[in-house]
Amino acid sequence: MMSTDLKDLTEVVRYALETTRATTVCPFHDKVIIRVGDDAAESHAYERAKRILKSDGAAFEADALRAEIGHQLASAADGRCPNCDRTDPAR
Repeated sequence: MMSTDLKDLTEVVRYALETTRATTVCPFHDKVIIRVGDDAAESHAYERAKRILKSDGAAFEADALRAEIGHQLASAADGRCPNCDRTDPAR
């Protein structure tokens, strides 16, 4: 299966956030990740990522998992794609 190195942790978290609908990709800008803002989905994503990592049989750091989820959520656009947002007068 997968090892728990940093690259895999990043991918596992991205997968968990997307499949629980805590984040979504803009349909028009495939590099823009949007944070939906659903606390329950974000909690579910943590549990899903934890199960995926445990299924590998390797030990993982809960703090590293929480930090990566926090990083990805903080990096995501809040609520809508800034490239699509027409409310910005500079665009």
